[in-house]
Amino acid sequence: MNVEQVQRTFLRHQHLLVFVAPIVFIAGVLGFAPTSGSGVSYWLEFWWLFPCFLLGATIVNTVGISGSALFVPFLIFVFPLFSEPLTPETLVKVGLISEAFGLSSSAVAFVQYGLVDRRLALSLVAGGVPFVVGGALLSFVIPEPLFHGLLGAALLAASVLLFRTDLGHGETHDDDDAAATDGGHAGLPDDPGKLGPAGVETDAEGTVTRVDRDGSDYTYTRGGYLRRFLNYSIGGTFQGLAGFGIGELGIVSMLGTKVPVRVAIGTNHIVVASTAVLASLVHVFGGGLVPGGHSLSLASTPWNMVVFTVPATVTGGQVAPYVSNALDTDTITVGVGGLFAVISVALFGMAAGV
Repeated sequence: MNVEQVQRTFLRHQHLLVFVAPIVFIAGVLGFAPTSGSGVSYWLEFWWLFPCFLLGATIVNTVGISGSALFVPFLIFVFPLFSEPLTPETLVKVGLISEAFGLSSSAVAFVQYGLVDRRLALSLVAGGVPFVVGGALLSFVIPEPLFHGLLGAALLAASVLLFRTDLGHGETHDDDDAAATDGGHAGLPDDPGKLGPAGVETDAEGTVTRVDRDGSDYTYTRGGYLRRFLNYSIGGTFQGLAGFGIGELGIVSMLGTKVPVRVAIGTNHIVVASTAVLASLVHVFGGGLVPGGHSLSLASTPWNMVVFTVPATVTGGQVAPYVSNALDTDTITVGVGGLFAVISVALFGMAAGV
């Protein structure tokens, strides 16, 4: 079986494979993770997080933003009502681990539809890596009031961006411009290794022509690297520090450089998922690398929380495309933007000691 056949098989059965990942993760946690407790009561203590994170993951993946933008405020304000408050580095760790699985689930769906520009995603991930790592290490030593203040500023910025940016998932294309399912029109690319008529080609001038699985075509260039780098560097720092930021700023920077909405959202899922995985690893293993940070202790990770939040976010990532087709995405975007604004005010109050 060649590479194209493997890719085609993987994408055709992505739903099954995506749901196997959290099962393997949970089995590994139950079997090998060092924990601060044991027994049925320990592992089932936070079962109620599953429906909460399922709803949150469905919302953020429908809009196309970072999951931790909702998860972290939830863990700050709602979680302490039912349990002990979490430290900033712990709540960001839980948010990032959960987000990494949820966005990876949704990202595979976008790859399946041919809506991910892998060359663009690779350059964005590479440019954001040092900032994500730096932000994650900073989270171990930053004072809690300053953490809340920066988190409030990030949420307020995300709220403004959501109100000002059109993140609608739907783009209409004339039937004459759509590729046919029997191989596409002569002027449009068609990759036999992908599902449907999907394909992509770049001409000598750098113009990209992309066809998705349904036959819709998109034309754009990859120019504007400097503008995107500036946005992703700032967003990457907040991604490592607070668990979100690179997704919200990344979407805006790609739309500002004329990348089509659906391609921007699909590519952004890959970037956010990759940086969330990286930031999660730093949060789990990197505490002992900075002065004043905690020493390496896997037992400090609340594994009895993530065994419920991970499958919830994976499920939400798969449900989101159906929700986006059934509901008005603009309505959800306005609602999330308003919620971010309210939460940011509360965080500013916490930072000021109110």
